Amino acid sequence: MGKKTLSAALLTTAMLTVAGCGGGTPTPNESAVAPSDPAAASGTIKVLTNRTDLVQDGTMKKYAAEFNKTYPKVKVKFEGITDYEGEVKIRMNTENYGDVLLIPSVIAKDDYPKFFAPLGSTSSMRSEYFFTDKTDVDGTTYGIATFGTANGFVYNKALWARAGITDWPTTTQQFLDDLQAVKDRTGATPYYTNYKDGWPLSTPWTNSVGSVSCDAKASDELAGTDKPWAKGSDLNTLDTLLYDIVHKNLSEKDPTTTNWENSKSQLAKGKIGSMMLGSWAITQMQDAAKKAGENPDDIGFMPFPGQKDGRYCSTLLSDYQQAVNIHSDHKAAARAWIDWFTEKSGYSAKEGAVSPLRSASLPSTLKPYVDGAVLLLERSEAKTAEVNAIDDASEIGLNKQDYRQKLIDIARGAQDGSLQDYFDDLNKRWAEARQTTGS
Repeated sequence: MGKKTLSAALLTTAMLTVAGCGGGTPTPNESAVAPSDPAAASGTIKVLTNRTDLVQDGTMKKYAAEFNKTYPKVKVKFEGITDYEGEVKIRMNTENYGDVLLIPSVIAKDDYPKFFAPLGSTSSMRSEYFFTDKTDVDGTTYGIATFGTANGFVYNKALWARAGITDWPTTTQQFLDDLQAVKDRTGATPYYTNYKDGWPLSTPWTNSVGSVSCDAKASDELAGTDKPWAKGSDLNTLDTLLYDIVHKNLSEKDPTTTNWENSKSQLAKGKIGSMMLGSWAITQMQDAAKKAGENPDDIGFMPFPGQKDGRYCSTLLSDYQQAVNIHSDHKAAARAWIDWFTEKSGYSAKEGAVSPLRSASLPSTLKPYVDGAVLLLERSEAKTAEVNAIDDASEIGLNKQDYRQKLIDIARGAQDGSLQDYFDDLNKRWAEARQTTGS
């Protein structure tokens, strides 16, 4: 891809949009600033991470060793946590939740100042980083993204080619027809829901709000509607597609027995046709292909099957954001780690993900999107707090697995009801929740 940067690519192929737990007593407005002289940073910092695999295989230690070449007086310790969201939420009832941590999604945005040290003004950081609005509270940024991810379907190109499919589908009906062709002509499972693991039914699908309508503010607009599942809406289109996939027997026979780790090798071997995931998953599928003795180039990535004005669209979102514990005794060292990890470690590139730095190059994994002139939409987070408040009050869980597991159960006949009845119920709950939250 040469030296093409993310900023340049987004300007030419994308539309940019500028867009509770208990806590101790924090030190007001104490910012985390890395010292201009690296030798001035010192102390031992603990970094909490959900990447237990990178802690266990020594990768994080290698990053720390490189970091120490610049910051020799800072000792970095890592703690990989399997149930990251659940455990860190509990720890945040105390002051002991590491020096650097990934901001748990369960923490309300308005509560960030209670738990995290300010990193700078959003207006100044926006020129250097993407996704700053994600952690902006009253003009201050509290977290920097580890990386960004585009949304779409990871698929086995060789398998689809055997089914006679070489072009991306342009409509949901064509996508369903292509899945049927994969089933009829290859015998493979066209689509894999990962129902049992659950999380692939939550964020990847919900993160595609905006991809359908080609609207970077589509997620924000959920705060102003009583019917998010109305006909023609993004959520209606997404969930109808998932329902139809399952209802037409184009997914695994028994969704209660799915296995995420196994699904990667199955897709690599051409036994599974496709899965809705973020672009971060491409390298994992390619690694699975190498381990299975398959061709990693067979792993493809396609946008949501729909077009606006003749072009595909894909939302671009922040993954977890690194933040500094407001109670940390080593804020300067903690900030030094975040800056170095973001700017110098090469982590996002190695993961095949989008760097949060506007000046960084696009990952090679997104070359199909660049070649296909897919519009990448940096999703607006201006009303994320409002949307989350309504979602919590409604007990639907847009970023949780339960509501789509129920959708699948209805689609496969394991639970009574119709798709429209389910949409009506979801709309009713959402509307009532908006009334209670005052949105």
